[in-house]
Amino acid sequence: MPTADDVEVAAALDWAAEVIGPIHEVRELAGGWTSTMLSLTSDKREEVVLRLMTREPWRSHGCGLTTRERQIQKMLVDTPIPAPRSRALDADGRNCGYPAHLMSLLPGQVDVDRVDATSLIRLADLLATIHDVKPTIDVRPYQSWAWEAKYTPPPWATDQCVWEEAFALLRTDPPKYRPCFIHRDFQLRNVLWSDGQVSGVVDWVETSIGPAWLDVAHCCTNIAIGHGNDVADAFAATYIDRTGAEPQPYFEAMDIVGFLPPPGKEGFPFEVDEWLRLEERLRSVMQRMERMAL
Repeated sequence: MPTADDVEVAAALDWAAEVIGPIHEVRELAGGWTSTMLSLTSDKREEVVLRLMTREPWRSHGCGLTTRERQIQKMLVDTPIPAPRSRALDADGRNCGYPAHLMSLLPGQVDVDRVDATSLIRLADLLATIHDVKPTIDVRPYQSWAWEAKYTPPPWATDQCVWEEAFALLRTDPPKYRPCFIHRDFQLRNVLWSDGQVSGVVDWVETSIGPAWLDVAHCCTNIAIGHGNDVADAFAATYIDRTGAEPQPYFEAMDIVGFLPPPGKEGFPFEVDEWLRLEERLRSVMQRMERMAL
């Protein structure tokens, strides 16, 4: 994925300096799959984050994505959600060369290994709080990332049947759900921690109105890839305890299939064992769905 060493950022830094003043320090932030993320510190010690949409296909859609993120961050100012505050937007990249969004830097660090029971409770509380937000602006309906073009068992699959079962399921209508405000990319990579507490939630470009369980599913899939199926189930159970929600395995299958690249396209930079844990998660979801149907 592009880094600050791979892309020209001088124009973007000049643009950011018009907002925060002369820039004293530039530091690249790790973890961005869609963007080059830079931490900037001004001579007056103001700290901000500069998102540059440098990677396709997100770059081509960067105007809409960065505009949505700015609108959502402005809306969340009056909520308990610890989201960044938007400072400036160059949605079409006219000044920066790439679609760009300048926002406040939140305290804390990403910790993808924070999956102990107490942390899962805090994650579930945070997600439930997000789902309780009543939007004051128009928010788009959710989009499935499990496109028909992806309905081919991946070459590394050890159980092609379970993938075919998932594809058949997703060709049917989704179950009924109560629409709510969803982050749409809620996962450990987008949560910041400080002193054992959640200090921020970032990456609001995909925010939508949709099923709460799709957010739960996406977090579970990411946890399963990194830590296994049992930990993912523990997070789902914690969210159910917090909210009384009913699981909807259909949306879990949708989320898992969404991780597959379309044939001939580059996928997420996962190792083979991580892809196999994705398959293990799908097998568990499909088995659970069969039990629920009995």
